Amino acid sequence: MHPPSHVSRFQEQQLGGMRHPSMGSNQGLRPPGPEGDYDPTRSSTMVSADYRFNPPNQANSYEDDPESSRMSTMLDSQQNYFSDFAGQQMTDRDSYGGGPSRYSDAFSPSANMAPPMLTDVGMSGGMIESNLPLDPRHVPFEIFDPHDTKVPMAKFDSIGAILKHRGKTNPRQPAYWVLDNKGKELASITWEKLAARAEKVAQVIKDKSNLYRGDRVALVYRDVEIIDFAVALLGCFLAGVVAVPMNGVDGDLAKLKLLLNTTQAHLALTTEENLKKLQRDIQTRGQKWPTGVEWWKTNEFGSHPKKRDAGQDLPAPDIAYIEFSRAPTGDLRGVVLSHRTILHQMACVQAILSSVPAERRGPRKSKSGVETIVSYLDPREGVGLILGVLLGVYGGHTTVWMNSSTVDVEGLYAHLITKYKTTVMVADYPGLMKAVYNYQTEPMATRNFKKNTEPNFSTLRICLIDTLTINCEFHEVLADRWLRPLRNQWARELVAPMLCLPEHGGMIISVRDWLGGEERMGCPLSKHEPEEEEETEEPEEPSNGYSSLIGGAKVKKDSKPKNRTELSEILVNKEALKLNEVQILAMGDEAAKRSNEPGTMRVGGFGFPIPDATLAVVNPETNLLVAPYTIGEIWVDSPSLSGGFWALPKHTETIFHARPFRFAEGDPNPILVEPEFLRTGLLGCVVEGKVFVLGLYEDRIRQRVEVPMMDGTMGAMTEDHRYFFVQHLVGSIMKKVLKIYDCSAFDSHINGEYLPIVLLESQLASTSPTTAGGPPRQLDIPLLDSLSERVMDVLYQDHGLRVYCVMLTEPNRLPRIIKNGRREIGNMLCRKEFDNGQLACVHIKFGVDRAVTNLPIGDDPGGSIWSPLATSRRQQLLVMGDKQYSGVDYREVVMDDRTSTSLNNFSNIHDLLQWRVSKQAEELAYCTIDSRGKEGKGINWKKFDQKVAAVAIYLKNKLKLLPGDHVLLMYTHSEDFVFALHACLCLGIVAIPMAPVDGGRLNEDAPALLHIIADFKIKVILVNHDVDAILKQKTVQTHLKTSANVLRVNMPNAYSTSKPSKQNHGCRELGFTMRPTWVQPGYPVVVWIYWTPDQRRIAVQLGHDTIMALCKVQKETCQMNSMRPILGCVRSTIGLGFIHTCLMGIYLASPTYMVSPVDFAANPHILFHTLSRYKIKDTYATSNMLDHAMAFGAGKSNPLHELKNLMITTEGRPKVDVYQKVRVHFAQARLDRTAINTIYSHVLNPMVSSRSYMCVEPIELWLDLHSLRRGLIVPVHPDSDPQALLVQDSGMVPVSTQICIVNPETNRLCLVGEYGEIWVQSEANVHSFYGSKDALDAERFNGRTMDGDPNVRYVRTGDLGFLHNVSRPIGPSGGVVDMQVLFVLGSIGETFEVNGLCHFPVDIEQNVERCHRNIVYGGCAVFQAGGLVVVLAEVDRKHFLASIVPVIVNSILNNHHFIVDIVAFVSKGDFPRSRLGEKQRGKILASWVTRRMRTMAQFAIRESGEEERALAKRRGSLKQQGIPAHMSHPSYSSHGSRASQISFPAELSDNMLVDAQGHPILPQNEFHAELPATYPSHSFLSELPADAQEQTIEEETPTASRRTSTTVGGGGLRVHELSADTDSYGTGYSPVNAHGPFSEHNQQQSFPLDNPHLASSHHLATAAANLPGSLLPPAAIAEMRGGFHEPHHTPAHPPPSQLPPSRQHAHFSGPSRVDGTMEDSAALDHPPPLPSYANKPYLSMLTESAGREGRLPNASLPNSPNRAQRSQPSSRPGSRDRIGGVGPLAFELPGNDAPQLRVANRDSTYEANDWPSEALFSMGIGGQGQQPSLASQGQAGQVHRKPAPGAAK
Repeated sequence: MHPPSHVSRFQEQQLGGMRHPSMGSNQGLRPPGPEGDYDPTRSSTMVSADYRFNPPNQANSYEDDPESSRMSTMLDSQQNYFSDFAGQQMTDRDSYGGGPSRYSDAFSPSANMAPPMLTDVGMSGGMIESNLPLDPRHVPFEIFDPHDTKVPMAKFDSIGAILKHRGKTNPRQPAYWVLDNKGKELASITWEKLAARAEKVAQVIKDKSNLYRGDRVALVYRDVEIIDFAVALLGCFLAGVVAVPMNGVDGDLAKLKLLLNTTQAHLALTTEENLKKLQRDIQTRGQKWPTGVEWWKTNEFGSHPKKRDAGQDLPAPDIAYIEFSRAPTGDLRGVVLSHRTILHQMACVQAILSSVPAERRGPRKSKSGVETIVSYLDPREGVGLILGVLLGVYGGHTTVWMNSSTVDVEGLYAHLITKYKTTVMVADYPGLMKAVYNYQTEPMATRNFKKNTEPNFSTLRICLIDTLTINCEFHEVLADRWLRPLRNQWARELVAPMLCLPEHGGMIISVRDWLGGEERMGCPLSKHEPEEEEETEEPEEPSNGYSSLIGGAKVKKDSKPKNRTELSEILVNKEALKLNEVQILAMGDEAAKRSNEPGTMRVGGFGFPIPDATLAVVNPETNLLVAPYTIGEIWVDSPSLSGGFWALPKHTETIFHARPFRFAEGDPNPILVEPEFLRTGLLGCVVEGKVFVLGLYEDRIRQRVEVPMMDGTMGAMTEDHRYFFVQHLVGSIMKKVLKIYDCSAFDSHINGEYLPIVLLESQLASTSPTTAGGPPRQLDIPLLDSLSERVMDVLYQDHGLRVYCVMLTEPNRLPRIIKNGRREIGNMLCRKEFDNGQLACVHIKFGVDRAVTNLPIGDDPGGSIWSPLATSRRQQLLVMGDKQYSGVDYREVVMDDRTSTSLNNFSNIHDLLQWRVSKQAEELAYCTIDSRGKEGKGINWKKFDQKVAAVAIYLKNKLKLLPGDHVLLMYTHSEDFVFALHACLCLGIVAIPMAPVDGGRLNEDAPALLHIIADFKIKVILVNHDVDAILKQKTVQTHLKTSANVLRVNMPNAYSTSKPSKQNHGCRELGFTMRPTWVQPGYPVVVWIYWTPDQRRIAVQLGHDTIMALCKVQKETCQMNSMRPILGCVRSTIGLGFIHTCLMGIYLASPTYMVSPVDFAANPHILFHTLSRYKIKDTYATSNMLDHAMAFGAGKSNPLHELKNLMITTEGRPKVDVYQKVRVHFAQARLDRTAINTIYSHVLNPMVSSRSYMCVEPIELWLDLHSLRRGLIVPVHPDSDPQALLVQDSGMVPVSTQICIVNPETNRLCLVGEYGEIWVQSEANVHSFYGSKDALDAERFNGRTMDGDPNVRYVRTGDLGFLHNVSRPIGPSGGVVDMQVLFVLGSIGETFEVNGLCHFPVDIEQNVERCHRNIVYGGCAVFQAGGLVVVLAEVDRKHFLASIVPVIVNSILNNHHFIVDIVAFVSKGDFPRSRLGEKQRGKILASWVTRRMRTMAQFAIRESGEEERALAKRRGSLKQQGIPAHMSHPSYSSHGSRASQISFPAELSDNMLVDAQGHPILPQNEFHAELPATYPSHSFLSELPADAQEQTIEEETPTASRRTSTTVGGGGLRVHELSADTDSYGTGYSPVNAHGPFSEHNQQQSFPLDNPHLASSHHLATAAANLPGSLLPPAAIAEMRGGFHEPHHTPAHPPPSQLPPSRQHAHFSGPSRVDGTMEDSAALDHPPPLPSYANKPYLSMLTESAGREGRLPNASLPNSPNRAQRSQPSSRPGSRDRIGGVGPLAFELPGNDAPQLRVANRDSTYEANDWPSEALFSMGIGGQGQQPSLASQGQAGQVHRKPAPGAAK
């Protein structure tokens, strides 16, 4: 039986002793009292009395710090036990340093939840075998003092007590030697001196600091100040305070302040030199000293007098010191070490050193057990502190410390080992490798380092190597080629790698030892064969006295069998490691011999766990004990380990008190396993009781794979993971890829799977100038691309790892951590900065097609969610749902509340005005509020009628305007505008209101004005005085004149109506009455002109019937009456602003107050003052004007309780934050929360739905995005689905209005549970676009449902939405009311499909804008162009944009589950924006398509597999031909062949286009690693072979204007490429022919109509999720979950022969010109002429044949998989036509069929991709009077250039 161990006796002593008295009983280090009460002689031994340093402007004592409290100190009552560590756990926080969690979020161990129960299948398989924890070993002997074998070390209770013992018993023995980087001795100290100085520090702390026992004291020292550090540390131990070493704070003041605040340390010990340096840093950076901290310089304390006895020692606190270190995750955490922990660890280490066989002591004659330790590890932390400071005190050993750079000097390290007769060498792999490989390179440099002294390692007993993983190959070199040649015959036995925990105080948990007792661990061990004594031949030394330089002497191998004390090596199967299994192929020497076998890996073991340690291997995700020979996390429990983190209770509970589980036989419930363990974060296994480590948890990379199911189901696959370790991947890269300086890898959890990322450092990625002061070096993109590809291929071939992306940076730019004085790449820091987009990377290459495997696919991948197949799938799921249509509240009769007269008697607003004049002539009609908020001179109804009459006389008599003439009203917001409008109404003149031109945006406003003048044949422009002054400004006049000359537009005269001749008669007296023809439906009275943010014009006409209906709906819906006035403020030319400003006052007989928008912008308080003063009940506002008002703080002081209906218009999906911001801001003004109402306004109906007087707050729904992409509406709870989309309702239908939700393709009503296009039937609908002859435009107003009432005609809004039924309590009684509300999702024209799933760009853009701080708010545009999904981001930085790319891609992949194709960046401010700050999507897309977008960098994300490899081989020849490599991809000229690898469901086979072999046609996307910042100056034709070109394109500057012509193959297709720099006026407008819109030259021009069937291009790159089971039946869920996953592909383009006949050719001609001078009354009664758009073609598509033979960059072909089956034109307004061509290109192909062109008068519901063609024309394609010539057929590959018509001019 073994004697009791030292540890056992020590524990018995501790448990049996009395607990220390609590400080709560006032037993402190000294009696409290003023400092003056102390004997001044107590500091007489101080070297300098000026040892204190109090920073300026700070108190000298702690009591003066108001933030410090004596209650904050660590009292005994707070630390009654340490094993469970409570300590100062004051704050319940996760971290004080930040950083990602080490463990995966999906399997967070913080919950400490038990694993799930075993299923019947698991039970039937038998008991799950678990590898039970190893039982602890014990030290078989008692530990005595190495200097005196009669003194047991168990008698000492702390390191401080042992120090005093050393000072008395070994006074003259050196304790520490400190060497510089040249090996010279800087300082040394004996044990006597060390003990005296430490006692002096303790005395001063007791006497001068006012600290309590357990208070924290900071130690700020450099690594070379080991003696000062040891003195301060041991002095704190003696003083009973807790030492806090603060390392790495040089230059990091933030870290210093954080640690001081975290530990509440009010005293800091340092040296004079450190203090000066710190003071310089603080002054240089302009910072302040940490508050409440007093600094003491311990180097000035001197020594404790020998004769003075310090008296009885007070018991030391439990805590000895707190060590802060950064975990690999980046967390800064403090580990608490107790005195008991330290003593137990020292006892174990001393026992291990004592167990080293005695024969290794060599010739040295010294005391048994006394060691000389040589170390270069940092002595202030981790294992360097344990072995370099504490172990020396415990065992009385001499420690020699040197700088880590010492090993870099050839021979110096070996010389110092020899010089100090080292017995214990403490090192790490980097240092040893440097020394060993230096010796291999130049052995004589080591041997002759010092004359007459040869290196001799014969005294060396053990070489302790600090490491986490073992390098077996290096061990052989170290032992056989360095230690043995330098005269150590036990070289192999010396090497002892030790497994330490740098995150937990550096405590050692496993190291090679000779203690025995392994049979007690309870694990199988190898059979120990009997040792046979055999003589081994001693190595012969050469006659010259030297041994072999590098181990070449013949040494007979010892034939004794291996024993358990030797280092173990195993050879494992690499493929089995991927499954977390250890398949051992060989062990020991055989493993070394077979290490070169393919598919194998050599792994080294550390040894047995240290004594008294219990070790378990646990699955880190499930907390289950793993089976034998399975990789898991190493958990350990030992008295040598810390008890927890400082002030991090959650982490302490999770990491230090982990409990594993296991399954018992026959019991399906997991059971807990005793005891509690520390999670080390190390992954490994136990083989024969020895610990084998493969790496850290965070260094393991996971990758999802699909494997066949084990039950034999045919074709069934199940998900599994494969595991890889970073060090293995790095080793493969460094061995097989050249030009790599360093690298790292990690995985990131993206889109539900772990994707591997590789980071490379290479000199090739450096942009540093080659010469001093020279320009930055340009990156060789093809070379970096090939380097990345090589890395991907190596990892795939060697390890089967599918890399997600590779990022490159220049050397030493990746985040690093300091370890033993060396900087190593911090893997988790890299991941953190990767996630934040802060890596200094310059290049990135993705491998998404290979790595991403879980992208979901819609029901119809080749079509859209509106296709018959996808629709039928949805209807099967919603078969029991009702159809979506609203009720209708018809108001046949509308009564005037003043006279009880039916307003239906009036057919027009003018007659109603005359009736108001006759009934209430003297009542107030209009009043203007000036800029000071004061009333102007009001106008009564009679005066108002006279003003209108005066303007009418002026128009008729002076300007000679006739009925039907078009007049442009350009007024500021004033009464003059209202007078002019009504004057036009009474004369039958078509009024076109327009906002005044803005002198600051003439580039937009001038072309807009001129196009209106030309298109609508404006006779005159009516203005008031203010606008007249603007138009007469010289800059405005010059710009308008120049623009008119360019566009060949005659600028009409402008006439001011501000001061017409005074009239005493009204309109009736002067004969201005309405003619019957004017009030007929269809006769235009007013033309509203809407402008999208892109400056696209949308003109709608209003007749008198529409005007009266608009007023009726507004009055009845908003419950308006004549008792409350009307307010007109903004947007008075269109929509609700026009109605409130010009009409509602007349309709209601109420006064109208007018506030100028200019005055509101200058002083927003005016508006709310007016609302409050006049008690206005209903008003209109926009979100922009409310934001402006809230920014000024307006409206808070004005009571708004009388305002019952604040209507905020939205033209699409309401912004969810508007309501909350307005409610909070105006709560002080008593604005009722139900008075804030959103209005869904559309160009075809200004109030489609309204929340007015619903009396409830906005109704919010959280929608499942996965279902939404499939066309389904599935409400979810935000807590269950964090990615859910929040939407707010847009209200209920107004009176006389009905809404239905219709499938835009089939025209059938949608069922409840899906969304569709919003169709509106209302009296207030406008009846047509003004001047449009487009059949599609006509169909917008003739929507008829296939399964509804065919007599009901709807207006198609082009917006997507759904109706939803809710119940809400309303009123004082709280009665529940059922309501049907409308939710608007967005325009169908802005959506795009990927993989058959629908996406809303606005949601993607919001995600992108939030994902990185350098992306400007509102600075993202996502669109689909050329079949590619493009992300343009506006950023405020220019460097390292490559690091932002994965953040954007990952954000979209995580939230929207598809992969974008291109990410491009533009500088801040380069996005075109409207005057309201809105993104101009159309212009952004146009500039992208035409290559005018000034991008800083562009990155391609998608790759094309096998074709990309062929591209790499072609780069050399392409470079010689002058063709950029990124334009040489086969996808530019032909479709890829990878479609044959895809298997589609049977339902899709009939709808897919196939090639001759029956494979689906799926064209590939272009790919290149990084596009240039600007596109090449030459066109895509330059990629063609030189012999196929008839003309070579010459090099020109990017701004040169050029036109080239290239013919391929001898005829057929001719391509026109026009200048990319042609000057254009009015980007966004289709230029007008010089002859004018009504010219006879245009009468016979025929242009085919556009194809109504064109659907958006779809390509497969999205992600999906299963539909929630709460809504769908089980069968539907099973069907939806049966979806398939395939790589990203693009659906095929149908051939032209499959186009419906209705698309072949259509013509229209412009109407006859009307002579404006006709006086015949019959002619005057006819409607005015409509503008002809025959001269304004709208390019919508590329020819089918051109797209079939070769896909062009940034081009897309019309794509609809079901187009061949449809013969009738679809009435869907949102058919999203794609733009063809790579630049300003026009195509002409021979043949009779012409392509379809679209008129330019588009409405806002059309998607952004319809816009760029108009931009193309204005940018030079159309030219002045030019028409692009296109045809729809031609021979493949035949390209010719032909000048556009008019080019000769």
